[in-house]
Formats: sequence, structure tokens, C-alpha cells
Amino acid sequence: MQQITKAKISIITINYNGFNDTCELIETLPLEDEALEVIVVDNASKADEATLIKQRFPMVTVVRSEKNLGFAGGNNIGIKVAKGDYLLFLNNDTELKEDWNTNALIHRLQSNEQIGMVCPKIRFAWGSCPIQFAGFTPLSRITMRNKCIGYNEEDRGQYNTAHPTPYAHGAAMMVKREIIEKVGLMPDCYFLYYEEMDWSIMIQRAGFEIWYEPACTIYHKESKSTGQNSPLKTYYITRNRLLFAKRNQPFRYRYLTYAYLMCIVAFRDLIKHSLNKRTDLCKAVLFAIRDFWHL
Repeated sequence: MQQITKAKISIITINYNGFNDTCELIETLPLEDEALEVIVVDNASKADEATLIKQRFPMVTVVRSEKNLGFAGGNNIGIKVAKGDYLLFLNNDTELKEDWNTNALIHRLQSNEQIGMVCPKIRFAWGSCPIQFAGFTPLSRITMRNKCIGYNEEDRGQYNTAHPTPYAHGAAMMVKREIIEKVGLMPDCYFLYYEEMDWSIMIQRAGFEIWYEPACTIYHKESKSTGQNSPLKTYYITRNRLLFAKRNQPFRYRYLTYAYLMCIVAFRDLIKHSLNKRTDLCKAVLFAIRDFWHL
């Protein structure tokens, strides 16, 4: 096995009204490791959670933004502060256990100059901890649908082989600093959802690969900050599907994708939310489409 070069690692996580989750994540990190730098960006939480986190974990770098800049904006603050050769982005609702192996991620990045980003295996943190992510399939041409490999399957070792993946998973991804310097920061036009997919495409257009590395695992509680079925999540998922298509679909397919997303997907969602008497979600879908056209 290729020897791993000792490197400084910066772990970046975003906190937004998630004090307990953020503290639970930090408590699972090896803070005693001198090669590790932990950065928490507080995205304008209602209370001054930045001060509370710093008081509890004085060895952690805490930066408070007076404005909620979203997932990409918050992470971009962390990138500008980070000193590491490798930047590891973790959702604050993740946690590490005994099968966490940072060296495996670094080894994968160091194994080939063309690999610019790597993601660990991601398992849900509840129940028997089924798999959430073992790589992605490519997006389909018009509908822009894809699958998360292994989703909700019991982990029997069936996805223990590393392989390239077309997109990173935003809950856990490690990037070489030099890649960010070449490609640029995360696109902050999304606010929530789809920014890591867009960033993945930016990285690949620059000639680099993204890999899934199963020798390292994180556990994800998922959607604690936005809620599983909230108007906020519904709004940004709907709007950002369209925005992602605008930024990344070839022109010859773009309006077919718009038609599919608005006339089929959004219409289906409106019917479903209406039947469930969720007028708040119906409004979120309609406002998302309106605001996309006003971008």
C-alpha cells in the first residue's frame, strides 16, 4: 500500500440552530490529533450558539456569520479560514464511530493526481444503520433523475469496493485544497441543496475525478436543520432542480427538462400536497417556480 503523506486536515461543519447536534459531532472527533483542525461556522443561529460552542470546545475554531448564507456560503467561510491540505466537509448531524478512517480518504486522494474529491460510505444513524450512500448513478438526460447506490440496504459488505462516482454527497466529502484553488468555491446561488452536485460537475469539468471510499464510514441523522417534509426543503428542492438544469444542462435538452420538472414533477407534488391538505407545501412549490423565473 502506498504510504500516506502526513497532512493537515481541516474539518468544516455548519451550525444553524443545531447546537446539540454540532456538539455531538465534535465529541466524536479526535480533537487531540495535532494534524486536525476543526472549524464550525455558525450560520446566524437565533441564539449565540457560536459562543456556547467555543466555551465548550476551546480548541475548535468557531466563526459566526451575522447572516445565514446557506450551505455553500457557510462552507465557503470555512474554506477561507481553513489551513489544511485536505478539507473535509461534514454535516453537523453526522457522527463518527469506530469504523471512521480519515487515512483511507487521504490515501485515496493521494493514490492518483486525477482524484480531486472523495466521499466515505454513509450510513443512517438510526435503527440497524442501513446504507444511505455508496456512490451515485449518473443523472438521466432529460429527467435528471439518478439513484443513491445502496440506499436503505443493510450493510453486508456488498459495497466495500472503492469506485468513481459522478457526484459527491454533501453530508461528507473531502477535497484537496489545490482543487479548490483551481476550480473555485462552492456555488452559493443555491442556498440549500444541489450545490455539492454542481460543485462536483465543476471539479470534473476541470479534469478531476470523484471517488467513493468504503474503508471510511460516517453516520448521518439527516435533515435535522430543515425537516424531512418542511416548506423550506420543498421550496429549495423545487427551485434548485430548475437552477441546476439551467446551469448544467446542454441547451438542446434544457427546455425539455424544464417542461418535465414543472409540468410533471411539480404538478404531481401539488396534487400530493393538496390531497394531504398541506397548503404550505403547495405554496412552497409555486413560489419556487415563480422565483426561479425571476432569478
